[in-house]
Amino acid sequence: MITEAATSKIRVLCIDDHRIVREGIALIIDRQPDMEVVGSAASGEEAVELFHACRPDVTLMDLQLGTMGGVDAIRAIKTDAPDARIVVLTMYSGDEDIFRALKAGAVTYLLKDTLSDDLIRVVREVHRGAQPIGPDVEARLAERAARPHLTPREVQVVELIAQGMRNKEIAAALGISEETAQVHVKNILAKLKVKDRTAVVSVALRRGIIHM
Repeated sequence: MITEAATSKIRVLCIDDHRIVREGIALIIDRQPDMEVVGSAASGEEAVELFHACRPDVTLMDLQLGTMGGVDAIRAIKTDAPDARIVVLTMYSGDEDIFRALKAGAVTYLLKDTLSDDLIRVVREVHRGAQPIGPDVEARLAERAARPHLTPREVQVVELIAQGMRNKEIAAALGISEETAQVHVKNILAKLKVKDRTAVVSVALRRGIIHM
């Protein structure tokens, strides 16, 4: 849905897969004399299409959007519009989620429990060209930087562990030897500083390394 927008106002595009969230954000934004929602969408594909259609000043982007997630939508938008100002607004609080979103091109990262006054302040600051990264986000990024990172192959192994696969099944799924799969699991346990496969899944979900 696209609405007519006055050029004097900050034009905001809202992307979230829950209609009640989109409507709630629209109520907050439209109460402001200097802002209005010019479009809303429920999927990553719609987000990219609507961005090109209405060229908002600021885009509020959820990460959990179905087939094309928020990070992929951010990349697609930034490829065509490098100056796009995208604010992630999500429930995902893991350091890997934050890192991926900012690397993809998001200006800043907010959680959905953010107070409405803070959301409005951030939209205004981002519209002015600022990058208002909160202390909690900075702290999580600092923690991530200090940790050993999983390789792409190790992330694949974690995803298969989360599906309940044992080393032999992981090896077959990835086309590697069982011994190599065992080495990957050992390295993952060490990097995540856990002792068993259940803890691997718990930590990986909490940090946003994988999603179920």
